[in-house]
Amino acid sequence: MSTDAEMQIYGKAAIYLRKPEKERMEAQTAPFDSKNACYVADTKELYLKGLVTARAEGKCTVTVTHPDGTKEEGKEFKEADVYQMNPPKYDKIEDMAMMTYLNEASVLYNLKERYAAWMIYTYSGLFCATVNPYKWLPVYDMEVVNAYRGKKRMEAPPHIFSVSDNAFQFMQIDQENQSVLITGESGAGKTVNTKRVIQYFATIAVSGAKKEAEPGKMQGSLEDQIIAANPLLEAYGNAKTVRNDNSSRFGKFIRIHFQGSKLAKADIETYLLEKSRVSFQLPDERGYHIFFQMMTNHKPEIVEMSLITTNPYDFPMCSQGQITVASINDKEELDATDDAITILGFTNDEKVSIYKLTGAVLHHGNLKFKQKQREEQAEPDGTEGESQTSFHLITRHGQYLMYSFEVLSLQVNNSVSALAKSIYERMFLWMVIRINEMLDTKNPRQFYIGVLDIAGFEIFDYNSMEQLCINFTNEKLQQFFNHTMFVLEQEEYKKEGIVWAFIDFGMDLAACIELIEKVKCLSGL
Repeated sequence: MSTDAEMQIYGKAAIYLRKPEKERMEAQTAPFDSKNACYVADTKELYLKGLVTARAEGKCTVTVTHPDGTKEEGKEFKEADVYQMNPPKYDKIEDMAMMTYLNEASVLYNLKERYAAWMIYTYSGLFCATVNPYKWLPVYDMEVVNAYRGKKRMEAPPHIFSVSDNAFQFMQIDQENQSVLITGESGAGKTVNTKRVIQYFATIAVSGAKKEAEPGKMQGSLEDQIIAANPLLEAYGNAKTVRNDNSSRFGKFIRIHFQGSKLAKADIETYLLEKSRVSFQLPDERGYHIFFQMMTNHKPEIVEMSLITTNPYDFPMCSQGQITVASINDKEELDATDDAITILGFTNDEKVSIYKLTGAVLHHGNLKFKQKQREEQAEPDGTEGESQTSFHLITRHGQYLMYSFEVLSLQVNNSVSALAKSIYERMFLWMVIRINEMLDTKNPRQFYIGVLDIAGFEIFDYNSMEQLCINFTNEKLQQFFNHTMFVLEQEEYKKEGIVWAFIDFGMDLAACIELIEKVKCLSGL
C-alpha cells in the first residue's frame, strides 16, 4: 500500500483515490467485536450496523445503531437477516474481493463509505465499480494520467485509467484485441467513463504523425479528433431523461487502433438512436441538446442561418418537456460542439448544412394540417410559411415536396413527424460516417481496444418501442457479462472440486429475453 509520500504523484487527486496512512493505522488498532458485530436488514436504510447480544432458536437479539448515532436495544431478527461485519481495517477497502465476509451488506456499506469520501472507483475482483459523484473531481488531470501509466493493477488505486492501462498492456503483451465493457443503469456515469478511457489512450499513445492538410478544412491531430468526436455525438445523441441529465440515447462501440504503442486510427459504430425523442418528450425530460444549444443565441450566425428563434416554445416538437437543465450550460456546450465540428475537419459548407438541417427538423414540427371538406385529404392550416422555410433549408425543390404533402390523407401529421425523425437520423448517421472518414489515417495498424457505451436501462411512464429495444440490448449485454464472468467461473469451481453453493447472478431474466427473441416480429425490428 502506497505511503502518503508515494501518493503525491497523483497531486490533488490523492485524497480521492486512497485512504491516508493515519486513517489506515487507526483502523488497524480500532476496537472490534468480531463475533457479534453485524449488519441487519432494514426496510428504510436496507442495512444497519448492529451488535448481537443474544442468540436463540434461529433468532438474534441485536442492538441496532441508526444513521444519526442513536441506538435501539433488544431488536429481534432472524439469523438469515443478520450479516457478519468485517473488521475496521477493511473499511473503504479498495478491492472488495479481499474482504473476510463478502456479503451484500458489506459491499453496499463499503461503496457508501468510499462514496462519502468521494472515492468513486472500487474494485471487486476483476471488475471496477463506479459510483457517479454528480460533481467535478480532480481525478482526471494530466498528472493523474501520467501516474497510472505503465502501472500494474495492484500498484495503483482503483481508477478507470488503471483499467484502460491494463487493457493497453494486455494488448501489447498478448498481441490480441481488447475490449472494455461499460455497463450500468441510466445516470451511472457510463458516457463520462467512456470519454475518460478515450482521453487516456489519446494521451499515452500519441501518434506523433500529422495528418496532411486538405483545402478548405481546418482540422486537429488524430488525438484531438478522437476526443472531439464525443462532444459532437453527445450534442446530437444525448438528452435529459428522468434519471440522467446527459443520457446517451444511442449506443456506440469505439475502436481505438494501434500500431505498436502508438495510435493509428479510430472508428465508431453506432446503433439504436432514439428517433422518437426528436418529436416527443415526457414532462420531466428534454429533447436532444443540440436544439437548445442553437437557440441560446450564443452564436447569432447559427440562429440566422437555420432560420430559428431563440424561444424553444416556438417549436412544439422540442418543448413538450423541460427546456433547461440545471447541470448543463448550453452556451458552453455549443462552443464545444462547434469547435468539435471544426477539429474533426468538416468543411464550412458541411457545418452550415448541419445547422440548417437541424433547423429544418424544428420547423417541421410547426407544420399543421386540416381536413379538406368532403374529401379524404388534408391541406396546410395556415402554416405554408413554415413548410417553405423547412423545405428551403433542406432542398431547392420545395414546391415538389409541398405538393406531395398536400395530397396526403389525415395521417399527414404522423408522416411529417416521421420525416423529421428520418432526416435527423440520417444526418446523425452521415456525421458518424464523416467522423470515421476523418479518423481513418490510412496508416497500418495491428490491434485495437474496443470501448462499448450502451444506453442505460430505464423504465418510463410511457415506454416506446425504441426504449424496449434499448432495455433489451442492455439486458442482453448484462446477461453476457454475468455468464462470462460468473457462471463460467462457477463451473470451473465445480470442475476443480471446490465446494461452492451456486449463485444466480441475475440469470432469471433469461426467460424474458428468450421470449422476445422468439417473437419474429420483435426480433425482426
